[in-house]
Amino acid sequence: MTRSNNPLWLTLAALLLAGCASKPIERPDRPSEAVSDGAETKLKTPAKDPNTQFEEALAALKAKKFAEARAGFSLLAKEHPEFSGPLTNLGILDAKANSRTVAIGNFLRAVQANPRNAIAYNWLGMLYRENKDYAGAEQAYLKSLELNPENPAVVLNLGILYDVYLNHPADALVRYRDYQRLTGNRELKVTAWIKALETITTATPPAPPANTKS
Repeated sequence: MTRSNNPLWLTLAALLLAGCASKPIERPDRPSEAVSDGAETKLKTPAKDPNTQFEEALAALKAKKFAEARAGFSLLAKEHPEFSGPLTNLGILDAKANSRTVAIGNFLRAVQANPRNAIAYNWLGMLYRENKDYAGAEQAYLKSLELNPENPAVVLNLGILYDVYLNHPADALVRYRDYQRLTGNRELKVTAWIKALETITTATPPAPPANTKS
């Protein structure tokens, strides 16, 4: 087995665009393919092949059987701590359950297992931002983009961080423009943000005070 074709090295692409709204949970290698036919899935014994266990836990998650999914991913994480995917999925479940500290721990373990896990770095960025660790959030987003520079969700998250939390309008403008380029300029709200920032960044600086010496 290799990292490129083993599902255990994959993670769910559940990325928040603006830090609050989320896309459907998908597999990054086949984003339009359903992984479950809707039938009830029961997790089998731990002796089962780990790839099969992963698929069953993933199917349980798709069916919103969160306790079942958590049990499956937890078992895999315990038996195969070298795999990044189960840890990332546990982190996503923890983040959505508002268990921020536990989620961060799982995402950190995920990137330790697989330093090229761009999805886990994006989630770390969102959670660090929620913890008001803006420097940590910036570094996590930048690492995610280093690994996958064409991910519009991460580009937008970084732009919002620069715009709203770090007060770096010029940097935010670059990221917003990149986001519009990647998405075909379809987001009207982002277009409005760009226009507002263009006004700020191109404004003429105030003139120095006049010399009032008599």
